[in-house]
Amino acid sequence: MSLLLKDKIAVVTGSTRGIGFAIAREFAENNSATTIVCSRLKEKAQEAINQIGGRVFAAEIDVADDASVKKFMDQTLSKHGRIDVLVNNAGYPFDSHIWYKRFHDVTEEEIHKIIEVDLKGSVRLSRAVICSMLQKSASKAKEGGVIINISSTPAIAGHIYGAPYTIVKAANIALTKCIAMEYGSSNIRAYTLALGNIATLATYDSMTEAERNIAALEPSMKRWGKPEEVAKIAASIASDNFAYATGNTIVIDGGTVLW
Repeated sequence: MSLLLKDKIAVVTGSTRGIGFAIAREFAENNSATTIVCSRLKEKAQEAINQIGGRVFAAEIDVADDASVKKFMDQTLSKHGRIDVLVNNAGYPFDSHIWYKRFHDVTEEEIHKIIEVDLKGSVRLSRAVICSMLQKSASKAKEGGVIINISSTPAIAGHIYGAPYTIVKAANIALTKCIAMEYGSSNIRAYTLALGNIATLATYDSMTEAERNIAALEPSMKRWGKPEEVAKIAASIASDNFAYATGNTIVIDGGTVLW
């Protein structure tokens, strides 16, 4: 087995279930990374790590709160010394009430809720982690690190529903590009995963069987993606195998949006 992330310290936000959980498990069990599973509730993170093998640790963080991010960084750096990989997976929960509203009917409060977590949460934690990565790079030549932001295919191709989510996910693509351009000389790489129909509790289980079947026909592969498939791609791009690529938006949707 190729241990792509051996000796790496990885942080995965929103990783107690779904795609985040699959990424954390892939990092720890199959790629030997020391992996920090994050949740707003420490007990939820603890429950998650009990289901994962390898070196995993539970941590509490609310990415929408500056003080919580600072506390998390202080505790993580004190315990582990550094962060090599950050996956900004935490996002505002899927809300069908917001998703199916027409754009002009979406309220300021609803937009703010999504921006605060999906965009500003990624910005807050990325800034904090970049500071630590720069210090690491200064002390050890070309050490750097990797930041992975989570987006979606509507951010590229558009969608008739979910305008607030789409707008914020498009901003995450821009965040990746800013990080990649500004910090490439410090060997800090950044990527975006633009996800299509991935079978998670938030999506697949919220649909009727008819809706699931329609969604399965959208990609050229004619099926839903699995969280584990996203996780394997995340592990690959976080590894040194991608050492001379950065700023990329990697579409994971079974061939729906050809980007």
